Amino acid sequence: MSTHLHILTLSCEDKPGIVAAVTTELASAGANITESNQFWDQQTGHFFMRIAFALPVGVPKSTIEHGLKPVFDRFHMKASVTDAECKPKIIIMVSKFDHAMLHLLYQIRVGWLQAKVVAIVSNHDASKGTAEIENIPFHCWPVNAGNKQEQEQKLLDLVKETGADLVILARYMQVLTDQLSTRLFGRIINIHHSFLPSFKGAKPYHQAHERGVKLIGATAHYVTPDLDEGPIIEQETERVSHAMSAEDFVATGRDVESRVLARAVKMHLEARVMLNGHKTIVFK
Repeated sequence: MSTHLHILTLSCEDKPGIVAAVTTELASAGANITESNQFWDQQTGHFFMRIAFALPVGVPKSTIEHGLKPVFDRFHMKASVTDAECKPKIIIMVSKFDHAMLHLLYQIRVGWLQAKVVAIVSNHDASKGTAEIENIPFHCWPVNAGNKQEQEQKLLDLVKETGADLVILARYMQVLTDQLSTRLFGRIINIHHSFLPSFKGAKPYHQAHERGVKLIGATAHYVTPDLDEGPIIEQETERVSHAMSAEDFVATGRDVESRVLARAVKMHLEARVMLNGHKTIVFK
């Protein structure tokens, strides 16, 4: 029998009977659960759950949503059902350093990331050639103090026009305004070239080199008005030594950044990340 994969995510105040109510309804609709993850936050008393399930082809998503609505209402759940076989649309933003973007494009090409890039946006024209090779629409919007809001409105218009589900800052070296960060909260991921919260600001790898650190890293997080303090999705560190130059640190950092961003994007696209206040619940 042919099936179609969907993903249910939900959160609510923890109470007895949540899992039983949800899974019973899924079973009654003929759904086969292929993956299930749950977490109870004892500090807040909130319950989080992600269920991947296969429906027989011909059974619409609306059938599941209609059947689950009494359960959602009973437990006052924040919930959504997404089609796991529909490729999300993404916009990649980049400045001059394109290593993280190129890694994303490669992972999409080989099928590890299931997504469609609907646009590449940059404040420089350095990535125009890459966009042409990949047959992706390219938008070069230089940013200065006088036109930042105008250029950000272009981005909002582009998100609406393309139906983009996610905006990725793949080393886009411009600080977004509070207004834009708020408008797209939960839909913008940034890769920070440091293991937050250490070594913020310019040239973090050089700062780390000067301090003689033994570990450097990168952090992928959601963008918020609080600069570099959004909910963290993924992090990684790499061991370094005194024998390495600052340039070695930079090269190592580029590799880490690319991997961390790709993993964060994958987890977001697969609905494995749930917001929990200033933190995230990540079901790997």
